[in-house]
Amino acid sequence: MIHLTQYSMMQYLALFISAFGAATLLPLQSEAVLFSFLALKQQPAVVLLLVATVGNVLGSCVNWWLGIKIEQFKHKKWFPVSQQHMQKAQTIYHRYGFYSLLLSWVPIIGDPITLIAGVLKENFYRFLLMVTIAKAGRYLCIYLLYLGVM
Repeated sequence: MIHLTQYSMMQYLALFISAFGAATLLPLQSEAVLFSFLALKQQPAVVLLLVATVGNVLGSCVNWWLGIKIEQFKHKKWFPVSQQHMQKAQTIYHRYGFYSLLLSWVPIIGDPITLIAGVLKENFYRFLLMVTIAKAGRYLCIYLLYLGVM
């Protein structure tokens, strides 16, 4: 049974926020936060992994949603991505399809992949499944590294 104290809730919240933010286009990392909370051994590892995964997946969902909404602004001068770069990213996504979402955990390229999935109107449930597999797998690997298994 999990006993929630104010301190444990703050840990979970900090982990959730770092994982959520790391999945968006913000330059944040959640791995160090997760690793440090695992090292403290104050919270069950399975709950920490779940909180990190949920936060990270929800952050990717924000990218998907932004991708759907951002295309309406692509002809504006201030739009941050050139039409040429958008076309290139879309071509790559079309070539590998939704399987490219399995790389959504990879630093630098993962966040744009989730954004492009939204631009290309990827089915949300398929998006959610693939991103959840990728993100949960990454956090499981971090846990295995922590345990010294990998």
